[in-house]
Amino acid sequence: MEKEKIPPTAVTTSAEYGGFASNTDSNRGSDYEAGEVISHHHPRGQAPVEPLAPLVAAERLETNIGSLFRRSKTKLNPDDIATQPSVYDDPELAKHFQPTEKYENLHRFDPSFRWTWGEELPLLRRIDWKVTAWSCIAFFALDLDRSNISQANTDNFLEDLGLDTNDYNLGQTLFRVSFLLAELPSQLVSKKIGPDRWIPIQMILWSFVSASQFWLKGRSSFLATRVLIGLLQGGFIPDVVLYMSYFFKGTELPFRLALFWMANRLTDVIAPLLAYGLLRLRGYHGYEGWRWLFLIEGLLTLVIGIWSVFQMVPSPTQTKAPWRKNGWFTEREEKIMVNRILRDDPSKADMHNRQAITPKLLWESLRDFDLWPIYILGLTFGVPAGPPDQYLTLTLRQLGFDTFNSNLLSIPCQVATTINMLIFTFIAERINQRALSGLFVQFWFLPCVVALAVLPSEVNRWASYALVTVLLSYPTPHPMQVGWCSRNSNTVRTRTVSAALYNMAVQISSIISANIYRKDDRPEYRRGNRVLIGITCLNIVLYVSTKSYYTWRNKARDKKWDALSTEGKQEYMDTTTDKGSKRLDFRFVS
Repeated sequence: MEKEKIPPTAVTTSAEYGGFASNTDSNRGSDYEAGEVISHHHPRGQAPVEPLAPLVAAERLETNIGSLFRRSKTKLNPDDIATQPSVYDDPELAKHFQPTEKYENLHRFDPSFRWTWGEELPLLRRIDWKVTAWSCIAFFALDLDRSNISQANTDNFLEDLGLDTNDYNLGQTLFRVSFLLAELPSQLVSKKIGPDRWIPIQMILWSFVSASQFWLKGRSSFLATRVLIGLLQGGFIPDVVLYMSYFFKGTELPFRLALFWMANRLTDVIAPLLAYGLLRLRGYHGYEGWRWLFLIEGLLTLVIGIWSVFQMVPSPTQTKAPWRKNGWFTEREEKIMVNRILRDDPSKADMHNRQAITPKLLWESLRDFDLWPIYILGLTFGVPAGPPDQYLTLTLRQLGFDTFNSNLLSIPCQVATTINMLIFTFIAERINQRALSGLFVQFWFLPCVVALAVLPSEVNRWASYALVTVLLSYPTPHPMQVGWCSRNSNTVRTRTVSAALYNMAVQISSIISANIYRKDDRPEYRRGNRVLIGITCLNIVLYVSTKSYYTWRNKARDKKWDALSTEGKQEYMDTTTDKGSKRLDFRFVS
């Protein structure tokens, strides 16, 4: 079937280029398939394009599995115009989507500005090295300090402190509750003073607490440090998501978030290797190995936190500093970054990057019910894998593996799930299907949790290990869903709040997971695994319902919008008080 080509004049709203056309390049990697590619050849080193060079016509996004395998018709030429059509190309529409006067990048905004793929793609790679790479290293530090208790468990951590499984569960629950309670306040602080200031402060503070676990004495000090680490780490993830949204388009963000969470998974690979060496320090100066583990990894985070102070920048046009006098980008590169982002999503210019969210704006974002289905998914989507993951090293010990082999055997599933996550996120964006992609993950879980519930106790330990490894090798939809939430927000303030609320839902999910396996259900956890079967079935229903909800919402809006005359549409644009995703011309991605 021939694709419908959209000329620049066919653009109707930022929503259609936020909900439809902003997605047009998600099916494009290094190759670009377009209705008509307009080439602008120029000698290297000279001014590449005239300010008013014509745009490249965009295509509507394909939303079927076949789009994954289609072949590109036209190779992307570095001399071709990379500027994408947007609402700014229609004077009547453009006046409704102008950046606020407070927008920090306003001086680089120019709707008539044009640039080429030969300029944009190398610039995007540089942003990845400076922003995405930093985010991965920072997440490595966070995950190292919040999860090294798992490696400590293999070194008789609980026994040395006189704790039992229920004490461990309580500690993990308090950590997650603290993490949860800090999410939204931390995000609001970040929006007020800027993530480039707040994130390094968080990292340095929690590194001190993490390292102080070297001096743990018993139950009280254990619980206190879990609470403090949770409070200081809470909000870090949505803070980073907000920060990355300043530099990347909506279609580019999910895969970068997958790389971000890849660091989380790689930490699960690297941490056991570090623990393998650090735990061998047991007896050094008379201290247990797990004490050295906490101290050394806490100091490593401190180094990364101090580096972040000098590495992070406020925005694409605010990269100069006393230690970086020339900044990261030229004036032309700054214009490319600002205009490519705003052409994709004009809503990113409706607030300053250090502008606080008022109580009124916070309330409006909290009651945006159209995002609630994604929050609900955040509550339950990962629960089927949560308890087996949290108890992996303890389960391996129960199967008869020693401390060091237990740590090493936890690595294969972490490598597999990292690779699967990257592939999964790419495919989900490629076919533009998020709910159905998440549904696939639940069908990955289902046979595994059923097997865990019914396998006989005397089964070979390697068979049990293989089953858990397959379960934990699942492709997590978490990065995809964070990007999904961001895409459906359509304002900076809602994007800020929704990132925190979604991550709060995920933290509640972790609290649920931490209390499914109980001491009286050991060692097979039959009751707990039956609960996991029920939650998996619930998730299947939730993903189908979410897909149906957004499809229904879009069709209802299509019907209302199409019923308006041309004059009626213009009147709506001129007079509406609807904002963000509440606009009649906005369409949700699903």
